[in-house]
Amino acid sequence: MSKIKGIYAASLTILNDDLSLNVAKTVNHCEKLIEDGCHGIVIFGSTGQSQLLPISEKINLINKLSTHKYRDKFIIGTGLNSLVETINFLKVSCSLKFQKFLIMPPAYYKYGHQDVINFYSKIIEVVPNCEIVLYNYEKLSGYKFSIDTVEILVKKFPKQIIAIKDSSGNIFESLKISNFSILPGSETQLIKGLELGCSGIITATCNVTANLARKVYDDFIDRKKQSFNQKLCEVRNLFEKYNLISSLHSYYMKEDEIYKNVLPPLHLLTKDETDELNLGLKNINFEKKVMV
Repeated sequence: MSKIKGIYAASLTILNDDLSLNVAKTVNHCEKLIEDGCHGIVIFGSTGQSQLLPISEKINLINKLSTHKYRDKFIIGTGLNSLVETINFLKVSCSLKFQKFLIMPPAYYKYGHQDVINFYSKIIEVVPNCEIVLYNYEKLSGYKFSIDTVEILVKKFPKQIIAIKDSSGNIFESLKISNFSILPGSETQLIKGLELGCSGIITATCNVTANLARKVYDDFIDRKKQSFNQKLCEVRNLFEKYNLISSLHSYYMKEDEIYKNVLPPLHLLTKDETDELNLGLKNINFEKKVMV
């Protein structure tokens, strides 16, 4: 079992005008993020509209990724409420030699910590060769992991529960487990997390900050003076003034009109909001490529 370390983007999913998944452009988007500095990619996270996509289209994409030169750099999100559908999706993904999965507890229903332990236990009983990144995001699922629950899951399944993405922000400062990856969900927590022993980040805004975030990460690892972290945090703060999916797609539209396509009920920023975002980025002299 290998730890997950570094800068991971929760990738956008690119859609056609008829709102079907554009496999080629989504793969190309992920490839560019890796070449811009990401150590890896989470495909079908919440940023990738995973909860809104048909399973059949997800399978079409992972079939394509299974033969990609960067296939080992992908973590597959599930974005499914159904336990049975989650298990079936993992079975298909594992048959294509994917092992690492980002899995959030189901949304909508109210439940407790023991119920969450039972949920992951059922998955692992059927798909024991999977490696799971717990997804802690109360805003989306309605459930927030406790440190005790994470510790119980890791103790029970040390080979399968390998990491946590902490978008709720209540875990990364206090959880300490050896050979376990803790990854905050925001660039603003990257340096603090690394100082506390975290492994990196998984974030939506790495779709635009890949090169910048990688520079900040590398400088920390190499014990160099931080010259880019302030700008990295400023970029994150600008994007999260809005819905992140809306702001990221609106930002990318200037490169390719196809990014205008998002699945309802999601929507793009208004023209005024897009102009405000782009002006904010201009005012801090942001470029996707870091000039060193």
